[in-house]
Amino acid sequence: MANEEHEGASKEEQLIEACRRNNVDLLAEIIDSCSSESEITRLLNDTTTVLGNHLYHEAALQGNYEVIDMLLDQPDFECDPINRREGDTPLHSAIRWINLEPPEQRPFGNALVEMMLEAGSNSRLKNKGGLTPYQLVDPLNIGLRQVIQKNEYSALNQGDFIQAEIGDGRIAFTEEPVTSGNDEDADFSGSDEEDRAEWENMKQGKKLRNE
Repeated sequence: MANEEHEGASKEEQLIEACRRNNVDLLAEIIDSCSSESEITRLLNDTTTVLGNHLYHEAALQGNYEVIDMLLDQPDFECDPINRREGDTPLHSAIRWINLEPPEQRPFGNALVEMMLEAGSNSRLKNKGGLTPYQLVDPLNIGLRQVIQKNEYSALNQGDFIQAEIGDGRIAFTEEPVTSGNDEDADFSGSDEEDRAEWENMKQGKKLRNE
């Protein structure tokens, strides 16, 4: 039994260990031992390390896909907790991990970030340094930048779009989607000035077509 290896440790301590080690068996055992969904939600959302990381941060900092997948399946799991030191979300943490990994790990890292985004992580939140997750991405990791950009455009436009390559790994959307609200007033979170110029051009084109 997983708990026999952690005899004397609290549930919170065992959860931190499970998320750091990608120990899905231990995580599942602790979840199953909870008496209610509200206890599961409280433990998974409120447990933090001495440095102020939540469980989701601990798993993301190690790229622990399986544990993250299980966490995201739990009731009312918080997708964007903020840690104490950097003000990072788990999405920031995952990108910090990917940046330290060799290039051959990038497809795996991209899949991890895509799963987190689809589950509800907000790629526009800034940390204490004023940086979004996109702005933390290694500029050479074009695939990851595209994953985040596609999610941002999709969230803004809430409709169908056509993706086109415009060089240097950047992407543009060439067909106007169905929109709601004043999407043209939304902030752009990218760090590349050419990306920003492209974004502004797209906004201006939408305004002209609507006049």
